[in-house]
Amino acid sequence: MPIYFNEKTKEFHLQNNGLSYIFTIMKNNQLGHLYYGKRIRNRESFQHLYREQPRAGMSCVFEGDLSFSLDILRQEYPAYGSTDYREPAYQILQENGSRTTMFEYDSHSIFSGKPLLEGLPATYTEQEEEATTLIITLVDSLIDAKIELSYTIYEKRNVITRSAKFINKGDQKLVLNRALSTSVDMFDADYEMVQLSGSWSRERHVKTRELQSGIQSISSTRGTSSSQQNPFLALKRPDTNEHQGEAYGFNFVYSGNFLAQVEVDHYDVARVTMGINPFDFHWLLEPGEMFQAPEVVMVYSDTGLNGMSQTYHDLYRERLVRGPWKNKERPVLVNNWEATYFDFNEEKLLSIAKESKDLGIELFVLDDGWFGKRDDDTTSLGDWFTDEAKLPNGVEGIAEKITDLGMAFGLWFEPEMVNKESELYKKHPEWIIQVEGRRASHGRHQFVLDFSRQEVVSHLFDQMAEVLKKAPITYVKWDMNRYMTEIGSAKLPPERQSEIAHRYILGVYELYERLTRAFPDVLFESCASGGCRFDPGMLYYAPQTWTSDDTDAVERLKIQYGTTMAYPLSSLGAHVSDVPNHQVHRHTSLKMRGDVSFFGMFGYELDITNMSQDEKEAVKKQVEFYKEHRQLIQNGTFYRLISPFEDGGNRVGWMVVSKDKQVALAGYYKILAEPNPGFKRMILKGLDEKKEYRIEGKAGSFYGDELMGPGLMIENEYSGSVPPQDDNIGDFKSSLYKLTAVN
Repeated sequence: MPIYFNEKTKEFHLQNNGLSYIFTIMKNNQLGHLYYGKRIRNRESFQHLYREQPRAGMSCVFEGDLSFSLDILRQEYPAYGSTDYREPAYQILQENGSRTTMFEYDSHSIFSGKPLLEGLPATYTEQEEEATTLIITLVDSLIDAKIELSYTIYEKRNVITRSAKFINKGDQKLVLNRALSTSVDMFDADYEMVQLSGSWSRERHVKTRELQSGIQSISSTRGTSSSQQNPFLALKRPDTNEHQGEAYGFNFVYSGNFLAQVEVDHYDVARVTMGINPFDFHWLLEPGEMFQAPEVVMVYSDTGLNGMSQTYHDLYRERLVRGPWKNKERPVLVNNWEATYFDFNEEKLLSIAKESKDLGIELFVLDDGWFGKRDDDTTSLGDWFTDEAKLPNGVEGIAEKITDLGMAFGLWFEPEMVNKESELYKKHPEWIIQVEGRRASHGRHQFVLDFSRQEVVSHLFDQMAEVLKKAPITYVKWDMNRYMTEIGSAKLPPERQSEIAHRYILGVYELYERLTRAFPDVLFESCASGGCRFDPGMLYYAPQTWTSDDTDAVERLKIQYGTTMAYPLSSLGAHVSDVPNHQVHRHTSLKMRGDVSFFGMFGYELDITNMSQDEKEAVKKQVEFYKEHRQLIQNGTFYRLISPFEDGGNRVGWMVVSKDKQVALAGYYKILAEPNPGFKRMILKGLDEKKEYRIEGKAGSFYGDELMGPGLMIENEYSGSVPPQDDNIGDFKSSLYKLTAVN
């Protein structure tokens, strides 16, 4: 069993083949952290890792004991107010105004498998022997409350998941002011913090900074996980790179406001905490009520950031995503949005679908504009019935005509929003998030529906289910195009107004759960103005996410590279769009747009009917190529090779390798041409060093150790000294390399 408990020393040791996580019950009956890192063998005692010492200026727990202070001790789930001055994992307001608590160890249980979290997404097991779970119960007898700390360690994955549950067993009302999901006190602070930051159309850029004394944090207060910060951070040693060294990943399985922070104290101990953002959060626990905090997935790697990412990728593909689309090949799609925007009719849509079918595209997606009187973005959100002026035969009519062509049909919804110019708002103005007497801000002319209200969730389910029942729809793009402001609910009482942001996310999860249960064969893709809600919580319901509204091939290099820090290629929606690009107005070749989009779930976002015959032939070949390799792309092992965030960012490289190392696909990208450049190579990873590989388009063969040592030599670039001999000149160039083992 990978969880040991030493009754004599009161130590817990979570262990598998790759990692160890050790903590103890201290003499004040609270939990002290001892070690987290590479696997070490179990032994009778790890008390030599525990230290106490009298220090000047230290406050001490026990009168007369000058050594025991939480100010210098590493802990598991720390509180504030009893000699620890660092920011805590939780804080509870009591009726007498006190925020001081003393939760002590009461009991624990160890069992095989992993329980689900009620109403929340989480990783899971398919067989009990895949993981072992430890539940530790802490009790504060003065306020008659319990905390249940959950730890699950996977048997064959370097993964520990953590969450916390708060239970009010007493007679008084308690208020959670802070309820984070995990806290880890590292031994030191000699780390760099890696985060994924950006904004709309430039999401999840990799940012790295050295830890300093004090607090460094990322967070969201926008009602979503946001494009500004992703609920992910990693700590890596200064000499750790993509392929070697230690890295610790922390990823929050949640889609709303979050806080992820590292506090470096005066002894250079780094405390990592992650959970629901305490800002503007209070949760009332009436007697007998409980609160379940979401899950944090912690990954340890001693093979660099790629090793960390690959652990996340495999876990999320296999034990976070659910349903038939977990293992099913994803269809190549065409979306009409950038082709038509709101200006379409049935004839126009069918013309795009027919041309697309001829080119091998498998799924047609009808985007925004099919419902109500939606001719622009000022109207009709909330009115999920067909605009018969555009589609006289209804959604079911166009869907049936497209399926008769031999294509699947998909549909866009934005169920969480409403326009004031809509039947829904006119009937239920109280259903939006708002504060009485205050102006309600809008974004994109829309307002956020109050998903903390059960009747709102049920109404949206009924409307969407009616559409999905009538038409042969196999794909839903679920969009969400604005953040929350003036956060208030006309239904909740004053003492629960600070619960709305979390209750909203619970409502979103409930609607997803009801729809995915009612329509299990529908592929859901989440979208939030592109990638403004790209997080593990969404992947639990929607196996893929629209990675960004920015479809420019050059910008997508950064976006897709950063996204793969935690999220697998199978979760990245990646489409070829028109030029000049609609977000940055850049011209890139159809080849480069395809070569970037191949490393994701592939599709097109343009008007096929406006393409030349040569372009259509190129699209047909791209579709054929992707279909041939989509199993590899969807399920292979991904390696980041050359970063767009380092060394000037002018070159990018990555590759995906099949599990048996027989086949690999590598992409190499040059952004801007350089005068008289030197010779270039790309050092490959993940191959079998003993296998001999042929590279499509190159003469001869190459052994794996050679491709991972000297590397793959890139074609010579134009030097400017003689007339160019090929088309490998100028800006925005890409090369794909297919490797196949011959022995």
